[in-house]
Amino acid sequence: MSAGEVSGTGPDAEPAHGAPATGRPAARRGRPPSAGLTPDGILDAARTVIENDGPDALTLRRLGKELGSNHTAVLRHFDGKDAILLGLAERLLDEALRDFTAADAWRETLADLARRIRWASLAHPRVAALVSTRVTRGPAELRGSDAVVGALRQAGFAERDAATYYRALTETAFALSSYEAGFHSLDREQQEEDRSAWRRSYLTASAREHPNLAAVSPFLPDVDERDHFEVVLELLLDALELRAARARDTAATEG
Repeated sequence: MSAGEVSGTGPDAEPAHGAPATGRPAARRGRPPSAGLTPDGILDAARTVIENDGPDALTLRRLGKELGSNHTAVLRHFDGKDAILLGLAERLLDEALRDFTAADAWRETLADLARRIRWASLAHPRVAALVSTRVTRGPAELRGSDAVVGALRQAGFAERDAATYYRALTETAFALSSYEAGFHSLDREQQEEDRSAWRRSYLTASAREHPNLAAVSPFLPDVDERDHFEVVLELLLDALELRAARARDTAATEG
């Protein structure tokens, strides 16, 4: 779910800086820039466009239309479309971390953070599917990252291991969440068609050709997206707990 770079030409390109050769102000075309335009308002409009009409619908001209402003006014607040996408990614993280407080137990903290990512992604599925791989470098991302690393260090991991497991845990949580968000971005008919495949195609799989699949096929329709997320999360946390205990044992032996 990675956003592309904005090209240097076309309606979404950043206009060249500087006055025309005549020295006279350029004539206004389209809607005049809105004096009340704000970064939050632009992000609100961008999110609405993506969620209602899909990521391809997001252009600066479309944003200008939604905001009742000349599309070039958006560039007073964002360098281009990619900067808007990074803003949406940061906002998604900010919503996920709202009212977050680290728990006393490191495992509980990590589980809460992962579930918050899933919750925020499902609240805005098309945005999540589009921006979940981005690195925002914003305050919400840094706050969340620090909380994950802090929980891993609390578990007893040295800095190098904490860095590795931080990346593995967060990227898995985002991958699972964006995968599920992608499903929820489909229209209802497509979602039902995919769900019904578990009831039709897999239940009728040949036991002779696919004996293992046939053995579990009656249970497959009962496994939902939340089950997927929770099972993978528990597997990761169990593995971290085992590795943390091993690290403590090694440190005690060497000490």
